[in-house]
Amino acid sequence: MSEGKKEKINVLSLFDGMSCGQIALNRAGIQYENYFASEIDKYAMQVTIKNYPNTKQVGSITELNTEFLPKIDLLFGGSPCQSFSNAGNGKGFGGKSKLFWEFVRVLNEVKPTYFLLENVVMKKEWQDIISKYLGVEPIAINSKIFVPQNRPRLFWTNIPIEKLPNQLNHCINDILDDVDESYFLTEKQLSILDLNYKWSENEIIRHKGGKHQQDNIFRSDGIMGCLSASTHGAARHLTKTYLPNGRIRRLSENEVEKLQSLPINYTEGVSSSKRYEMIGNGWTVDVIAHIFSSLKGEEIFNSSSNKNINLMHSRSTCR
Repeated sequence: MSEGKKEKINVLSLFDGMSCGQIALNRAGIQYENYFASEIDKYAMQVTIKNYPNTKQVGSITELNTEFLPKIDLLFGGSPCQSFSNAGNGKGFGGKSKLFWEFVRVLNEVKPTYFLLENVVMKKEWQDIISKYLGVEPIAINSKIFVPQNRPRLFWTNIPIEKLPNQLNHCINDILDDVDESYFLTEKQLSILDLNYKWSENEIIRHKGGKHQQDNIFRSDGIMGCLSASTHGAARHLTKTYLPNGRIRRLSENEVEKLQSLPINYTEGVSSSKRYEMIGNGWTVDVIAHIFSSLKGEEIFNSSSNKNINLMHSRSTCR
């Protein structure tokens, strides 16, 4: 290391959830001295502390006093998407997604060398407002490049992202495990399915008249739809898969962990429904690790650096 460089950085994660950002940093080989996490969900925090006991929890972003933090080299977060999402209430900045402004507040206060904001694909007018306040245009990345899950997301960042890899030839079959009968649809559940419904490119709507995500059953030789953060146990039922033998079941907790490129059993220790929920609410780790890997050649370890970086846009039983 040259003179003036730090061997480790200080990281602040907003809306940290179960700390997917921390997994990504480790996977990308980025060393950090302090990892400050702003989160309020007790179950997500429980999972984080189980896996990363040295995490420094700093509470709700709305009450975060940044004056007590050291120099932050990297700031990131995925602000709430509920009122931006097509599946949400359409309120935009008037709903839960208004917490974006807290991200902006903290960004302006800590002035990190690098930052990253993730959110869903949204109306152009909302996207443009975010771009205006962050000073960069978003780059679109779909998780299906890395894992068999269709999960398009937008990333606003001043990290010079390396060229994305070609999409892997993968499918749901690649992540399936042997599971017990509790994961398979019951006779009652099967009885309401329209088994003659035509396949679309990757999925089939099996419930008669079904128009929503919970009505979709995904072919195991294709890719899964976007994992959901639905509450009250609903998230687990949005992962129904049509197997090569004609049977239908939902994915297991470990299988959906694979779809987010999480370590197996990372979310173990909370209820099954909470596991599905927080996995659906999390990041696809390999996407974030790819973004963070670009930092290894940058001057992020130079504490005096605060430059602006221009974005660079830059085996299977599958079909």
